[in-house]
Amino acid sequence: MGISDLWAFASHGGYSMAVIILLSVGAAVVAIERALALWGVADETRRLSETVVKALYRRDLSEARAACERSDSPFADLLLAAFARYGKGPPERIAAAVERERAQVGLRLRARLWILGTIGATSPFVGLFGTVVGIMRAFEDLAANPGGGFAVVASGISEALVATAAGIAVALEAVVLFNYFSSRVSALLLTLKISAEEVLELLWLERPLAEEEKKTKEAG
Repeated sequence: MGISDLWAFASHGGYSMAVIILLSVGAAVVAIERALALWGVADETRRLSETVVKALYRRDLSEARAACERSDSPFADLLLAAFARYGKGPPERIAAAVERERAQVGLRLRARLWILGTIGATSPFVGLFGTVVGIMRAFEDLAANPGGGFAVVASGISEALVATAAGIAVALEAVVLFNYFSSRVSALLLTLKISAEEVLELLWLERPLAEEEKKTKEAG
């Protein structure tokens, strides 16, 4: 099917096709933007987690924090929230701060996904509107030409069917994209949670060791 065939197909859908095409383009733009925003987040999280864990195993807290400050990964925001409160309160407060930051990261990762959900929900109704308009046009043509037969109503019915098919197609596109990115964001947030918990465990182990060393030096 060439461009001319696609244009002919779209033109048979009436005015509602213009709205449906805009919705389809909008869904594609949001999908591309979200794909670029999520690109490499999992790999960056894994690399930063390995760097921080190795630094903490060496008991080099300053290097672990410096690695987070150098990184643009959302995971770095979680760890910096933990480092900022390290030694200033109980572990529960540190974990709560990390969880709050993870919620903020989740909001950023899910940004504009509501557009895909809205397009998926509204596109069939736009197609249905085109269907109603096409059927009304078919009856108007039939009333103006009572003896014209099927040829008189063919144009209106064609407009109705094209609008319906296009609305359903765009809705499928948007719903599939919405579900894909939603599941991907959920997986990323789970990865962030697991990696952050590993770092927090090491921090909680580091604190008693540091306090014990301090007491030993003071006693000596």
